[in-house]
Amino acid sequence: MNAPISFLAPHDTPWTPAEFEARLRALESGYHIHHPFNRLLNSGGCSPEQIRGWVANRLYYQISIPLKDAAILSNCPDRETRRRWIQRLIDHDGQGADEGGIEAWARLGEAVGLDRAELWSLRHVLPGVRFAVDAYVNFARRAPWQEAVCSSLTEMFAPRIHLDRLAGWPSHYPWIEPEGLHYFRSRVPLARRDVEHGLEVTLDHFRTPDAQQRALGILQFKLDILWSILDAVEKAYPV
Repeated sequence: MNAPISFLAPHDTPWTPAEFEARLRALESGYHIHHPFNRLLNSGGCSPEQIRGWVANRLYYQISIPLKDAAILSNCPDRETRRRWIQRLIDHDGQGADEGGIEAWARLGEAVGLDRAELWSLRHVLPGVRFAVDAYVNFARRAPWQEAVCSSLTEMFAPRIHLDRLAGWPSHYPWIEPEGLHYFRSRVPLARRDVEHGLEVTLDHFRTPDAQQRALGILQFKLDILWSILDAVEKAYPV
């Protein structure tokens, strides 16, 4: 699926924080922005049916993110970390006048032509997508909270994928209602904020050579989750 990561070889002394962060960021080559389905999606090559299938399946990931974040909170004894992390639940579930990211994704579903009740029925969610997403949530429930935080660092690579959609979709898919793209627009600053905190926790916690290797493996696991989701969608909605 993805090329082997050459720098996962054992090292004898800990990397400096800058070196460690650079190795985490180097895993971007396995981010799902490079998946063939995403390349097709962002180049204007997807049919309405493929886009609707992707949106319907991705909803299952969206509604599971607060469950993952709640699991991290439930495992975290540090009050200051919880005070910062809880904002992620609010970002997705919404609060007060802010409808949140899940609702923004549902509006994207409507913008691409999905009936809201049909979308929320989850009947289009593929077994492979459900399995991958559930594996991620279960990891967050069972792993030490710092490891679950580390898995969230795929957000390092997210702004580009959102910006690509904002730049290309209006011309590639003029039939999609423009207001449906709000989710992508809203996630750019939030992802950057979340990365700052996630990196702070990860760089502080994973300090030994073995721990740093563990962190790279955790981030690769999350990258594989996202890649597997698109594998399932690509197979179900072929060109």
